[in-house]
Amino acid sequence: MKLLTSLFFCSLLLGVCNGGWFSFISEAFQGAGDMWRAYSDMKEANWKNSDKYFHARGNYDAAQRGPGGVWAAEKISDAREGLQSFFGRGHEDTMADQEANRHGRSGKDPNHYRPAGLPDKY
Repeated sequence: MKLLTSLFFCSLLLGVCNGGWFSFISEAFQGAGDMWRAYSDMKEANWKNSDKYFHARGNYDAAQRGPGGVWAAEKISDAREGLQSFFGRGHEDTMADQEANRHGRSGKDPNHYRPAGLPDKY
């Protein structure tokens, strides 16, 4: 537990070095909100083969906030995939989700993963 806490605070400190505390924290909270919105939209849409699109979109939106958003997106994505892996989800699916996460965080178009027929609302 101490190791996880130390890693968490070290990564937070490294992210803050690029700007002010307030800006970074604000971006992180807004980025977390973007991630939550993508997750909520995914659940609401309940569309077959849309998982990767919503992963990419949430990470993309969060990353647009700045370094704090990128940091939040990475931590949330890693935690989610780690938990799903722990509970027996397939390794290949986890790796594909992580690729979609990185795709979005890097600023690439999340529509690359958009499934055919997904309503324009999303």
